[in-house]
Amino acid sequence: MRSVRDSGKTAGVTAEVGPPNTIPALVDEAAARFGDTEGLVDGDLRLRFAELRDRVDRMAAALGAWGLAPGDRVGLWGPNWWEWAVAALGVHVAGGVVVPVNTRFKGDETAFVLDRSRARLLFCSTGFLGTDHLDLLRSADGGVPSCVEQIVALRGPVPPGVVGFSDFVTQAPESASADAVPEVSDRDPCHIMFTSGTTGRPKGVVLNHGAICRAYRSWAEVIGLRHGDRYLIVNPFFHSFGLNAGILACLMAGATMIPHPVFDVPSVMARIPTERVSVLPGPPAIYQTILNHPDLDTFDLSTLRLAVTGAAAVPVPMIEAMRDRLGFEVVVTGYGLTEASGIATMCRHDDPPSTISATSGRAIDDVEVRVVGPGGAELPRGEPGEIVVRGYNVMDGYLDDPGATASAIDADGWLHTGDIGTMDAAGYVAITDRLKDMFICGGFNAYPAEIEAAMLAHPAVGQVAVVGRPDDRLGEVGHAFVVPAPGASTTEAAGAELVAWCRQRMANYKAPRGVTFTDDLPLTASGKVRKHDLRARLAG
Repeated sequence: MRSVRDSGKTAGVTAEVGPPNTIPALVDEAAARFGDTEGLVDGDLRLRFAELRDRVDRMAAALGAWGLAPGDRVGLWGPNWWEWAVAALGVHVAGGVVVPVNTRFKGDETAFVLDRSRARLLFCSTGFLGTDHLDLLRSADGGVPSCVEQIVALRGPVPPGVVGFSDFVTQAPESASADAVPEVSDRDPCHIMFTSGTTGRPKGVVLNHGAICRAYRSWAEVIGLRHGDRYLIVNPFFHSFGLNAGILACLMAGATMIPHPVFDVPSVMARIPTERVSVLPGPPAIYQTILNHPDLDTFDLSTLRLAVTGAAAVPVPMIEAMRDRLGFEVVVTGYGLTEASGIATMCRHDDPPSTISATSGRAIDDVEVRVVGPGGAELPRGEPGEIVVRGYNVMDGYLDDPGATASAIDADGWLHTGDIGTMDAAGYVAITDRLKDMFICGGFNAYPAEIEAAMLAHPAVGQVAVVGRPDDRLGEVGHAFVVPAPGASTTEAAGAELVAWCRQRMANYKAPRGVTFTDDLPLTASGKVRKHDLRARLAG
């Protein structure tokens, strides 16, 4: 339930049993606990937590005045801007459901997501780095879906038929009270997050307030996020890592959120000393890109304290380099997927370095994780198999798709992740690969993530991604796409030397049979390598 407070002032929240279990209650609690602390920084805008709460309440009132009803879906399509955060939290306070849209999506992909979710309202960017999302949507087959009744420009030009962000907010009557907004239950949906669609049409994952609040309170406690931390959010807001482990975790811990719209090493490194950044989470590819930058030694990274990574296998040498070269005091790894609210296992911030380097942690509290064989039986510790998850964090289901839901969640409530891993005696999980990325060479299962981790030990390898390619004799063989380390050779002879190096250090069926040097690897907006693009490059 929303709290009773003086408008524009920090006040106490309604007494509750336990911590907030809805996002509206979380916004209130953050204002009450951390009201005078800087809560959000974006360019010249600096908002204290109490001021952020007031902006969110104003947005909720505007949404109510527009006609948003509880349960209505609202699309958000744009980069990490303060307007995105305020709009999303405002939708939650108004009782609506946020539908984040991948900023890499084209018009047809976005039209599909909006139509599938029946979004009534869309907040989008109309001009960012040469991309007008609205133009992309209008050029889609069929144009803007008929379910979308209003489009609001987050920032930038306001084309005809579109409402500007500030104009939309000011439509709320001055007398609007945040206490008049609908009551939100912990079982109500808060997000419909669509999967990346890399293996087919995206599926909408329905997540609820209670699970998200509980899971990311656990996340914040496990990593040691604390009041006074300054968190550079490079993870995109449309992704669980940016929305839940970014915006919401900052509200929970009283950490300052500093949205960063586009990742590039110079701009990130410039903001670290300027904003005294202490927390910089991200997928492994981000840290590897920083470590490979030729000017790394000129950057002031002295304020960095905490790194949280995941989304892919994390090589031990990279973890060590993050400590030694980037200066992080704490490096924590974790594992999750959208269907599990984005979180399943975590290392603890006080785990020994060897554990943090080699695993993705153990199950968070009140969540079960197992490693199973093809028939679903739990495997002995140390044997590789599919990771399955059961607990409060498992999604309510795929949107309007009971068949796909039943395929993902078995009759006993276990979510089948499609990820391959092992579990040690203490319950710590090491992710070895995706089922779909595994290739079979001469009858042996080869896991690209294992091969990639080994190849990163070669001094000429900056980044690497391995995929399987067809082979008449062996069925499939490995092929490595390598971003060279600064100054490394990219000649044909250098590629042959790297293949020979691999054959000396790993089993024959694992060693890549070919190398392609490339300037960069194709990444999703959340930092995962788009391996289907690499396979297409080989096929083409």
